[in-house]
Amino acid sequence: MMNIAGLGRLAAATIVLSGLAFGSAARAQEASEEQLKAARAAMDAIGATTQYDNILPGLAERLKAGLIQDSPNYQDVITATVDKQALALAPRRADLEKEAALTYAKAFTVDELKAIADFYNSDIGKKLLRDGPVASRETAKAADIWAQGISRDLEKQSNAELSKIIKAPPPATESPVAPAPAAAPAAPAAPAPAKK
Repeated sequence: MMNIAGLGRLAAATIVLSGLAFGSAARAQEASEEQLKAARAAMDAIGATTQYDNILPGLAERLKAGLIQDSPNYQDVITATVDKQALALAPRRADLEKEAALTYAKAFTVDELKAIADFYNSDIGKKLLRDGPVASRETAKAADIWAQGISRDLEKQSNAELSKIIKAPPPATESPVAPAPAAAPAAPAAPAPAKK
């Protein structure tokens, strides 16, 4: 029984993966040149891939640092070699742009992509791109402060209401106080001198 179930799961996984592979190829063919052009315009307007500009230079710097640490006497040749190879790989950045454009083309219609590009190329769109991250950061700080106050008040108010229903056990009493020791008997008075 377990073998049949295992084969069934394997077959289902194969079908799903095949569907994804063929579906991706079919969707890639669905994007028209007009969609890709509009997608590139929208991506340029929002700077969709600018955050990835430093990947190759960063990788090259890390590689150089590691190689130089291993062979410090070859710093100049390592630097020149890695820089040359990085420049040779730079044209592959276009592959990322193509994939990103295809993603945007599949996610939005041509009209939506044009509207996105128009908005983000406008003064207000540029301001949003420039100042939006600052506003988001400040909003996150305000949300943290607000959440702390809400948490405090929720706990305080819930405890106040629950204390009316759930009677707290009486506080533990301290051990009874031992009675004060009795006063020591007074010393006998000295006998009065006898009269002669």
